[in-house]
Amino acid sequence: MNTATSKDGTKIAFDKTGSGPAIIIVNGAMQYRAMDPSMAKLAELLSKDFTVYNYDRRGRGESTDTAPFAKEREIEDLAALIEDAGGSAMVYGISSGGALVLDAAASVPGITKIALYEVPFIVNDSRPPVPADYVDHLNQLVKEDKRDEAVKYFLVEAVGIPAEYLGGMDQNPLWPRMLDIAHTIAYDGSRVADVMQGKPLPADRWSKVTMPALLMDGDKSNKGWMGGAADAIAALLPHAERRTLEGQDHNVDSAVIAPIIAEFFKR
Repeated sequence: MNTATSKDGTKIAFDKTGSGPAIIIVNGAMQYRAMDPSMAKLAELLSKDFTVYNYDRRGRGESTDTAPFAKEREIEDLAALIEDAGGSAMVYGISSGGALVLDAAASVPGITKIALYEVPFIVNDSRPPVPADYVDHLNQLVKEDKRDEAVKYFLVEAVGIPAEYLGGMDQNPLWPRMLDIAHTIAYDGSRVADVMQGKPLPADRWSKVTMPALLMDGDKSNKGWMGGAADAIAALLPHAERRTLEGQDHNVDSAVIAPIIAEFFKR
């Protein structure tokens, strides 16, 4: 395990594999290296042509955390990894990790290309928006040590899983790990809640994201939701490409997406 030190002193743990131009991969909510073998597999596949950074976002896994949280801190974490990579890197983000990549690309020097898979913005009426007090409610549940309720609230309100499907969730072997990082759900929420309201994306938030960008979704996902978000993001970026992956849903197969990412980043 390697670590990079963020601006506020937080230690960001990462695995570094392969050789060649640097790629940093950014996970979504409720995921980190020990919980998500798909990202480790993606790193392995990409490491044939690139130096790949697979890291634990702050407050998760082997990374530390520093209070109070602010959205800017995770951008600084990514900047610390780019510095470790020599000052420039391409970045891939999945789900809400893609929102972090977009925000970082608007302000961090050294990001040369970005690839995003199913950033979960809600830009139309394809599904209900998240509640207006989504982040505040999550933080309150964690403050009251109701971490199990926080995780279930996220799964219902943000992911869109019907509440009746959550029976027995606490029997999942990963449940204790999910509870450990429940406080970080609000970290993602603070970045995406305002763009999960069923409204058009703000025209100016990513105006400085001018590097080549690849926007992807899967054809088995909610096309109105995920596909609509990818289309909306692509429409805002001056050098964006769109790609829909056949046979894929939100849990994209690393073996399917790796060659697509590699081909784009090699150009």
